Amino acid sequence: MHDDKVRLRPVEERDLDALGRLDTDPDVSEPFEWKGFRDPHARRRRWEQDGYLGADDSLLVVALPDGTFAGIVVWRWLATSGPRGCVQIGILLFPEHRGKGLGTAAQRLLADYLFTTTLANRLEATTQIDNVAEQQALENAGFVREGMLRGRGFVGGRWRDGYIYARLRDDPVPDDRATRMPE
Repeated sequence: MHDDKVRLRPVEERDLDALGRLDTDPDVSEPFEWKGFRDPHARRRRWEQDGYLGADDSLLVVALPDGTFAGIVVWRWLATSGPRGCVQIGILLFPEHRGKGLGTAAQRLLADYLFTTTLANRLEATTQIDNVAEQQALENAGFVREGMLRGRGFVGGRWRDGYIYARLRDDPVPDDRATRMPE
Protein backbone atom coordinates (compact mmCIF):
# COMPACT_ATOMS: atom_id res chain seq x y z
CA MET A 1 0.00 0.00 0.00
CA HIS A 2 1.59 3.22 -1.11
CA ASP A 3 1.15 6.52 -2.83
CA ASP A 4 3.69 9.17 -3.84
CA LYS A 5 4.16 10.37 -0.21
CA VAL A 6 4.13 7.27 1.98
CA ARG A 7 3.73 3.55 2.08
CA LEU A 8 2.35 1.32 4.80
CA ARG A 9 4.20 -1.88 5.61
CA PRO A 10 4.42 -4.46 8.39
CA VAL A 11 6.86 -3.92 11.24
CA GLU A 12 10.31 -5.39 10.68
CA GLU A 13 12.94 -6.17 13.31
CA ARG A 14 14.96 -3.12 12.24
CA ASP A 15 11.97 -0.92 13.25
CA LEU A 16 11.96 -1.94 16.91
CA ASP A 17 14.36 0.78 18.06
CA ALA A 18 12.26 3.47 16.37
CA LEU A 19 9.10 2.00 17.92
CA GLY A 20 10.83 2.11 21.30
CA ARG A 21 11.00 5.90 21.01
CA LEU A 22 7.22 5.93 21.54
CA ASP A 23 7.71 4.46 25.02
CA THR A 24 10.82 6.30 26.16
CA ASP A 25 10.83 9.77 24.55
CA PRO A 26 8.00 12.17 25.49
CA ASP A 27 8.98 14.54 22.65
CA VAL A 28 7.86 11.93 20.11
CA SER A 29 4.20 11.99 21.09
CA GLU A 30 3.66 15.28 22.89
CA PRO A 31 1.54 17.31 23.17
CA PHE A 32 -1.38 15.01 22.35
CA GLU A 33 -0.42 11.39 22.98
CA TRP A 34 2.24 11.06 25.71
CA LYS A 35 0.90 8.69 28.36
CA GLY A 36 4.08 8.15 30.37
CA PHE A 37 7.01 5.79 30.15
CA ARG A 38 6.27 2.21 29.11
CA ASP A 39 8.15 -1.09 29.08
CA PRO A 40 10.71 -0.66 26.26
CA HIS A 41 10.92 -4.46 25.83
CA ALA A 42 7.19 -4.90 25.26
CA ARG A 43 7.56 -3.85 21.63
CA ARG A 44 9.95 -6.72 20.86
CA ARG A 45 7.75 -9.23 22.70
CA ARG A 46 4.70 -8.15 20.70
CA TRP A 47 6.64 -8.26 17.42
CA GLU A 48 7.88 -11.78 18.20
CA GLN A 49 4.34 -12.86 19.09
CA ASP A 50 2.49 -11.75 15.96
CA GLY A 51 4.49 -9.10 14.10
CA TYR A 52 1.94 -6.53 15.27
CA LEU A 53 -0.69 -8.08 12.99
CA GLY A 54 -3.11 -9.44 15.58
CA ALA A 55 -6.67 -10.61 15.25
CA ASP A 56 -8.00 -7.75 17.39
CA ASP A 57 -5.43 -4.97 16.97
CA SER A 58 -2.63 -4.23 14.54
CA LEU A 59 0.08 -1.73 13.65
CA LEU A 60 1.78 -0.81 10.39
CA VAL A 61 4.80 1.39 9.76
CA VAL A 62 4.35 4.65 7.86
CA ALA A 63 7.45 4.82 5.65
CA LEU A 64 8.63 7.47 3.23
CA PRO A 65 9.42 6.43 -0.36
CA ASP A 66 13.12 6.16 0.59
CA GLY A 67 12.24 3.75 3.43
CA THR A 68 12.57 6.24 6.31
CA PHE A 69 10.41 5.25 9.31
CA ALA A 70 8.07 8.25 9.69
CA GLY A 71 5.52 6.88 12.16
CA ILE A 72 2.80 4.31 12.71
CA VAL A 73 -0.86 3.67 12.02
CA VAL A 74 -2.86 1.40 14.30
CA TRP A 75 -6.31 -0.16 14.37
CA ARG A 76 -8.43 -2.26 16.66
CA TRP A 77 -11.83 -3.84 16.31
CA LEU A 78 -14.61 -2.40 18.47
CA ALA A 79 -17.35 -4.51 20.03
CA THR A 80 -20.62 -4.13 18.16
CA SER A 81 -23.76 -6.17 17.80
CA GLY A 82 -23.69 -8.48 14.80
CA PRO A 83 -20.58 -9.02 12.68
CA ARG A 84 -17.35 -7.15 13.42
CA GLY A 85 -17.79 -4.04 11.37
CA CYS A 86 -16.39 -1.14 13.38
CA VAL A 87 -12.68 -0.34 13.61
CA GLN A 88 -10.96 2.38 15.62
CA ILE A 89 -7.86 3.78 13.90
CA GLY A 90 -5.02 6.02 15.02
CA ILE A 91 -1.80 7.52 13.81
CA LEU A 92 1.39 8.89 15.28
CA LEU A 93 4.03 10.55 13.14
CA PHE A 94 7.45 11.41 14.51
CA PRO A 95 7.73 15.19 15.02
CA GLU A 96 10.18 15.66 12.16
CA HIS A 97 7.60 14.27 9.70
CA ARG A 98 4.56 16.29 10.75
CA GLY A 99 3.02 19.10 8.72
CA LYS A 100 3.86 17.57 5.32
CA GLY A 101 0.56 15.88 4.43
CA LEU A 102 1.83 12.44 5.46
CA GLY A 103 -0.93 11.95 8.03
CA THR A 104 -3.64 12.44 5.45
CA ALA A 105 -1.93 10.10 3.00
CA ALA A 106 -1.31 7.40 5.62
CA GLN A 107 -4.86 7.49 6.99
CA ARG A 108 -6.31 7.38 3.50
CA LEU A 109 -4.14 4.35 2.68
CA LEU A 110 -5.14 2.67 5.93
CA ALA A 111 -8.83 3.22 5.21
CA ASP A 112 -8.43 1.81 1.70
CA TYR A 113 -6.54 -1.19 3.10
CA LEU A 114 -9.15 -1.95 5.77
CA PHE A 115 -12.09 -1.56 3.39
CA THR A 116 -10.35 -3.82 0.86
CA THR A 117 -9.15 -6.59 3.16
CA THR A 118 -11.76 -6.76 5.96
CA LEU A 119 -15.51 -6.61 6.47
CA ALA A 120 -15.16 -3.23 8.19
CA ASN A 121 -18.07 -0.93 7.45
CA ARG A 122 -17.13 1.92 9.80
CA LEU A 123 -13.74 3.39 10.70
CA GLU A 124 -13.59 5.68 13.71
CA ALA A 125 -10.91 8.08 14.89
CA THR A 126 -10.81 10.43 17.85
CA THR A 127 -8.63 13.47 18.36
CA GLN A 128 -8.31 16.19 20.94
CA ILE A 129 -10.17 19.41 20.24
CA ASP A 130 -6.96 21.42 20.01
CA ASN A 131 -5.27 19.01 17.55
CA VAL A 132 -6.30 20.98 14.49
CA ALA A 133 -3.70 19.35 12.23
CA GLU A 134 -5.15 15.88 12.87
CA GLN A 135 -8.69 17.16 12.34
CA GLN A 136 -7.68 18.51 8.92
CA ALA A 137 -5.84 15.30 8.06
CA LEU A 138 -8.88 13.18 8.91
CA GLU A 139 -11.23 15.41 6.93
CA ASN A 140 -8.86 15.34 3.93
CA ALA A 141 -8.77 11.53 4.21
CA GLY A 142 -12.57 11.39 3.87
CA PHE A 143 -13.59 11.22 7.53
CA VAL A 144 -16.59 13.18 8.80
CA ARG A 145 -16.71 14.87 12.22
CA GLU A 146 -19.66 13.37 14.08
CA GLY A 147 -19.47 15.13 17.41
CA MET A 148 -17.63 16.12 20.56
CA LEU A 149 -16.68 13.64 23.28
CA ARG A 150 -16.42 15.39 26.64
CA GLY A 151 -13.57 14.28 28.91
CA ARG A 152 -12.47 11.66 26.34
CA GLY A 153 -8.73 11.47 26.85
CA PHE A 154 -6.31 11.84 29.75
CA VAL A 155 -3.07 13.50 28.63
CA GLY A 156 -0.74 15.91 30.36
CA GLY A 157 -2.33 15.39 33.77
CA ARG A 158 -5.90 16.29 32.85
CA TRP A 159 -9.00 15.02 31.08
CA ARG A 160 -9.53 16.58 27.67
CA ASP A 161 -12.42 16.86 25.26
CA GLY A 162 -12.13 15.34 21.82
CA TYR A 163 -13.88 14.97 18.50
CA ILE A 164 -14.99 11.71 16.94
CA TYR A 165 -14.67 11.20 13.19
CA ALA A 166 -15.87 8.33 11.03
CA ARG A 167 -15.67 7.09 7.48
CA LEU A 168 -18.08 4.49 6.17
CA ARG A 169 -17.38 1.94 3.48
CA ASP A 170 -19.96 3.58 1.18
CA ASP A 171 -18.73 7.15 1.70
CA PRO A 172 -17.31 8.84 -1.39
CA VAL A 173 -13.59 8.32 -1.91
CA PRO A 174 -11.83 11.61 -1.09
CA ASP A 175 -10.26 13.64 -3.85
CA ASP A 176 -6.48 13.40 -3.40
CA ARG A 177 -5.98 16.84 -4.91
CA ALA A 178 -7.16 18.30 -1.58
CA THR A 179 -4.07 16.93 0.15
CA ARG A 180 -1.35 17.76 -2.33
CA MET A 181 1.31 20.13 -1.08
CA PRO A 182 1.82 23.36 -3.03
CA GLU A 183 4.62 23.21 -5.57
